[in-house]
Amino acid sequence: MSTNVTFISRPTVSASAVESRVRWGAYAVRGLATIVAAVVANTLFYYLGAALIGYDPDFIVLSNASGAAIFTVVPAIGAVLLYAGLLRFTPRPALIFSAIAAVTFVVTLIPDFTYIPTVDGASPAQTGVLVIMHGIAAVVIVGMLLRPMSRSSAR
Repeated sequence: MSTNVTFISRPTVSASAVESRVRWGAYAVRGLATIVAAVVANTLFYYLGAALIGYDPDFIVLSNASGAAIFTVVPAIGAVLLYAGLLRFTPRPALIFSAIAAVTFVVTLIPDFTYIPTVDGASPAQTGVLVIMHGIAAVVIVGMLLRPMSRSSAR
C-alpha cells in the first residue's frame, strides 16, 4: 500500500516584494513622527513625574528634561533605522522587529533595577519613573512603526 503525501506550502513573500511595496517617503515621515512622538511623550511624563513625586537634585539621571529627551531620541532613531533595514532586507520585518523590540525593552530595564538604585539621590519612585519612561518609549515607537499604512499612503 502506497501513500502519496503532498505538502502544500503557503506562498512566501520575498524581501524584495516587501521592499517594493514600501513607500520610503511615507516611511520617512512616519519615522520622524515616531521619534518626535516618543520624545514628546517621555518629556511630558518627565514633567508629570516631577510634579507628582519631585526629583532629588542629587539624582543626576532625572536632573533635567534634556536627559530624558536624549535617552529617548537616540534609541528611537535606532529603531526607525532598524525597521527600515528589516523592511528592505527581510520577508517578515514586523515579526523580527517585534522580537528585537521585546528583547531590547527587557535588557534596557536591567540597569534600572541594578545600577540606578546605587546612584546618589535615587529613590524607588524615581526608579519607577524611569521604568515607565522605558515603557512609554517602547509603546510609542513599536506602535507607530508597526501601525499599518493607510490606503492613501500605501499606493
